[in-house]
Amino acid sequence: MDNVVAALRTEHHWSQAHLAELLGVSRQTVVSIEKGRFDPSLPLAFRIARTFERPIEEIFTPADTV
Repeated sequence: MDNVVAALRTEHHWSQAHLAELLGVSRQTVVSIEKGRFDPSLPLAFRIARTFERPIEEIFTPADTV
């Protein structure tokens, strides 16, 4: 799954540690999500969307599987 978490975090001038604190996860989880190594659970994806006040579809999109 592709995402724009890093871009949104940067836009808000938040560190990875700050975003992790807001979401209740570890900084390493944020790093893994941003790098696409980890797809968040649905509840976490919704928390991310609420944190950035964006629809979940604006943050996460399916990776091309051709």
